[in-house]
Amino acid sequence: MSAFQVVALSTDFANRVRTSLQAPQYKHPAHVETATGYGPCRHCLNTFQEGRENRVLFTYNPFQSGLTPLPGPVFIHEKDCTRFAGPGLPPDFQRLPLLLEGYNNQGRVVTLEKPALGTAAASIADLLANQEVAFIHIRNAEAGCFMARVERVL
Repeated sequence: MSAFQVVALSTDFANRVRTSLQAPQYKHPAHVETATGYGPCRHCLNTFQEGRENRVLFTYNPFQSGLTPLPGPVFIHEKDCTRFAGPGLPPDFQRLPLLLEGYNNQGRVVTLEKPALGTAAASIADLLANQEVAFIHIRNAEAGCFMARVERVL
């Protein structure tokens, strides 16, 4: 089984969004609203408390290097939260519908998988066992939006 880490948005990036209310990559305005969906926050990788927490919606492209332009909507908590930095999959991800996209070094999708609820960690390890897969993007299988990046732990 391949060891992996889930990479959330950096604290610096999240704080830039919160203070400027702009998408740092595009300068599009960000929007603050009370959570009407579960999210998750792309910084702490916890789901939102619907109707009780505010979240910031903004445009984000997970391909910082410009390999593949795939901008889309993402959310973070309006207030500071602690960036996810644990081993394995964030606990809230176990109960969310996920789509796993395995990319090669050129930014091309080489494999897609929609694991059953609660089985994503094993699916990620299987995808990373394929040496053609350089990294994985986790997307929401319902909305299609980017949630986090997965990298091998060497």
